[in-house]
Amino acid sequence: MLQIRDILWGFLYIACAAAIQVQVTPTHREISVGESKFFLCEVVGDAKDIDWFAPNGEKILPNNPNVQVNRNDETTSTLTIYHADVDDAGIYKCVARSGDKEAQATVQVKIFQKITFKNVPSPQEFNEGDDADIICDVVGSPVPFILWKHKGVRIQSNKDVRYNVMDNGHLLIRGIKKTDEGAYNCEARVMETGEINFKMINVVVNVLPTIRARQSEVNATADMGVSILLACDADGFPEPAVTWAYNNVILESGDKYSLNDDGSELVIKDVIKVDEGDYTCIARNKAGEMSQEVSLNVFVQAKITYMNNQTATEFDDEVTLTCEASGDPTPSISWSFQNRMFSEGEQASWTRPDQYESHDRNIVVRSHARVSSLLLKNVDFTYAGQYLCTASNSIGQDNQPVYLEVRYAPKILGVVAVYTWEGNPANISCEVEAHPGASVTWFRDGLQVPSVNTTNVKIYSKQSNSYLEVSPESQSDFGSYNCTATNAMGTESKEFLLIQAEVPSSPEIQQVEPFSSSAVVEFDEPDSFGGVPIIKYLVEWRLDGHGWTGKEYDATEDLTRITIVGLTPDTIYEVKMSAVNGKGESESSAAVKFKTGPIRLSFTPSSEAPPLIVTTSMALIGEPSAPKLEAMVQNQGNALKVNWIKQDDGGSPIKHYLVRYKAKHVSDWKPEIRMPHSSEYVVLGGLDWNTEYEVRVVAVNQKGKSEPGILSFRTATEPTTMPATLGCQCVTYSLAALLLSTSLTALLF
Repeated sequence: MLQIRDILWGFLYIACAAAIQVQVTPTHREISVGESKFFLCEVVGDAKDIDWFAPNGEKILPNNPNVQVNRNDETTSTLTIYHADVDDAGIYKCVARSGDKEAQATVQVKIFQKITFKNVPSPQEFNEGDDADIICDVVGSPVPFILWKHKGVRIQSNKDVRYNVMDNGHLLIRGIKKTDEGAYNCEARVMETGEINFKMINVVVNVLPTIRARQSEVNATADMGVSILLACDADGFPEPAVTWAYNNVILESGDKYSLNDDGSELVIKDVIKVDEGDYTCIARNKAGEMSQEVSLNVFVQAKITYMNNQTATEFDDEVTLTCEASGDPTPSISWSFQNRMFSEGEQASWTRPDQYESHDRNIVVRSHARVSSLLLKNVDFTYAGQYLCTASNSIGQDNQPVYLEVRYAPKILGVVAVYTWEGNPANISCEVEAHPGASVTWFRDGLQVPSVNTTNVKIYSKQSNSYLEVSPESQSDFGSYNCTATNAMGTESKEFLLIQAEVPSSPEIQQVEPFSSSAVVEFDEPDSFGGVPIIKYLVEWRLDGHGWTGKEYDATEDLTRITIVGLTPDTIYEVKMSAVNGKGESESSAAVKFKTGPIRLSFTPSSEAPPLIVTTSMALIGEPSAPKLEAMVQNQGNALKVNWIKQDDGGSPIKHYLVRYKAKHVSDWKPEIRMPHSSEYVVLGGLDWNTEYEVRVVAVNQKGKSEPGILSFRTATEPTTMPATLGCQCVTYSLAALLLSTSLTALLF
């Protein structure tokens, strides 16, 4: 199907066969800088030449690299503009000729340039107080309009006279401040096209340095090979460089002076008197420089120049330690040993020596000007160690240790009696103090042990201690063992006893406090533990004429109350106890009888009875009784297992238990813990060491809550690393080694 345009051109050609017609498509176009576009010139008629002319009227030649003309066929020619520039804008003309006939058509080409930032340096730096010309050079076609923003807010000159947007688009800030520092947005807009672009410029404001000396006057000691530090701190932006000058000469790091990386600290080495004077600290940055003077005063500090270590033998009559010191002013000299101080008092002189004498007259201090001696009489091994001589004057002091070595024969320490039983290994510890170190030998009945025929005796050594591990196999293994320690100064022996442990005596029940379904048994510990600690108690109870029911309770420190549960209300029982140590079980205590309490009842009238006959029905009183609480230490030491024993449930089943606890020195309770009705305990872990806690447990039934059962306890001091047990499996106990000391108070309301 023919297009309408082709039909029109056909009619035109027929009507004007002798004429030439020219049409350029499109007739106008807008091109942005850098783009490439083409235009088509179509001729109707017989045209010999088709030429294009630039806006300046010159014919466009085929070899033009940016604007090219191509004759496509007999009737069309194409004009192509490559990478358009603003200079390419204007009216282009297509001219067709045939003999003396000519026709032409034009196209309007508009070139617009996108916003381009030509010179927008960042950062731009200024000194505080200067008039800052912030540069932002922008080009575009049409010419863009420039506006400025700081911290997201447009800068308006009519609202702050310090700001001015100049004709060239720059931003002028009069008397720029440090607070003006930051990012500025230079925003260019072309109203005709709606184009917008911006650049962020980081403006830096340099600040003149400020400088201050850490000490305006410094005292130093001379001729002692010491170094002194002079320091000043400088602020400013950018961070100033710091230099030092003395007598107008800039100081540099070398043999005499040392400067740290930023120059703020000057170390003067091997200070002498001529180093005294004023030193100038100078801070410089881009904004300028400031200076500060530091005065150095040089004195002579007290210095210990001679000390003598000594060696003595225990029981020598006396030994003298000597200390000499120099300094200006003349120093005073004092002595110290451990926590004891010995001083000559007033400044000594050659004409009036001063003297200090201890109360026991065994320690005497004598001083003569710059020399002090410490005289120790009747030497024993406790005198050995480090003595400190201190020389002091108004400038400073010097401390130097002097050592006294005391040689002495061995001294044996350790627990004499050790209890165990057959089949249970025990460690006998022989602790030896001696100088020089001593060798240790063990004997039994005059014979050295262990012998080749013994397998149940072993020796372990650790530092100054020797351990004899004995695993008794029969009664003959108990008895006396001798530890003998020997060094160059002498020999010391000590007898240790390995004693057969016995079962404990029986505990004594003092009283029984009964409740409806439980009872608290208070008792006294056995008079005799049999040589080893009690590890558990066995409590047995029964109805009159029935068999005994028993339960074991782990023994803990200060355990004097045990609660038995599951009893029948309003019933007579008897109870007895025995104690158990590693050797075995004691005899039972005398049985004590008690009667449990009745269930508490109330009577309420029945509404269903006839008016003249009042009947009653039994109903339990509402809330339960407070539960009884007991504590059990956990292995980790800062955790506690809290057991509770249900008392009277008030006639309604216990629904659950509520547990709260807190450290006593704080007011806030930890979050409440809700435990099921069948639970009998809760474990409280992660407690603070050496802290007193309070625990409260409440029983809840459908009627309400009981009064709380209350328990108080203190966690132990956090344990430190202890030596290994050297493979010994003997039973050794110490009350101080218990992880928790608990004070249990079950309070019922």
